[in-house]
Parts: sequence; structure tokens; C-alpha cells
Amino acid sequence: MPEFIGEPTGAGRRVVVVAARFNTLVTEKLVEGAVDCCVRHGTAFEDIDIVWVPGAWELPAALAKLLLTERYDAAIAIGAVVRGETPHFDFVAGEASRGLSALQGEFGVPVGFGLLTTDTMEQATARAGGAHGNKGWDAALAALEMADLFARLDLAEGDGDDAGTR
Repeated sequence: MPEFIGEPTGAGRRVVVVAARFNTLVTEKLVEGAVDCCVRHGTAFEDIDIVWVPGAWELPAALAKLLLTERYDAAIAIGAVVRGETPHFDFVAGEASRGLSALQGEFGVPVGFGLLTTDTMEQATARAGGAHGNKGWDAALAALEMADLFARLDLAEGDGDDAGTR
């Protein structure tokens, strides 16, 4: 029985980072982490595109437009939604998350989930290079691993070979 596992390798892969400008103090650090991860795992700097959108709500729409180009092997969605005094948080965080998840299935391109949904700004900054690491880096690592896994699965499907199995 074959078992498939991906490696977080970016060599030869085109990656797009779609980032929300809202809460830019946090999202800029998350983007830096995502780009650093991609480069350290072999993605050529010139093969990484960064697209800025107004906020988390706009992430799925922009990413859908980008994935239609069939240019990217992996995507990383970056944003920071911090709970406030109204239910706005629930709508934005929930719908942005659902939209990003749906795009993976629709386009077959992995989307690293770097959309922070926190109760406080302190929690967000702790996850943007602070005490809890950099979730942009983590999202990029997952996207690269999944892109490699998808490529291995495509190879196995195409020629019956056990490429990418262990």
C-alpha cells in the first residue's frame, strides 16, 4: 500500500502571498515570515508575488482571480482579524476562512492559512514573530508541503509510479 507525504520544498514553484493591509502592523510581519520561509525552502525570490488587498474579507476574491491565471503552485493567505465589540469579527473571520477553504477544492492549489483570528492585538502580535512564532512562516511551510504532495499525487496518478511514496 503506497503512502504519500510531501516535503516543504519551493524549488521550481511559483507562489503568491495575498495579504490584507488592515492591521498592517501584524500582516507585514506575517508576509515577511511567509516570504522568508519560501526562500529558505528553495523558492526563487522572483517566483514569489505579493498582492495586497484592503482586508481579510477581500482575500478570497483576490485569490480566486489569481488562481484563475493557473500561474501558481501554492498560495498563502495573510490577514489579522481582531475581535472587537460587535459581531463583525465573526462574519469577516468565518466567511474569509470559508472562502479560502473553498478555493483549494475548486482550483486544486494549496492555500496556506495565515489568517489570524484573535481576541486581542497582543495575541496577534505574539503570532507575528513574537512569543508564538510567525504564523506567516507556518502557513508558507504548509503550502509548500502541500504543493509537493499534490505534485507527487499527480505523478502517481499519471503513470502508476510510486513517486513520492515512502
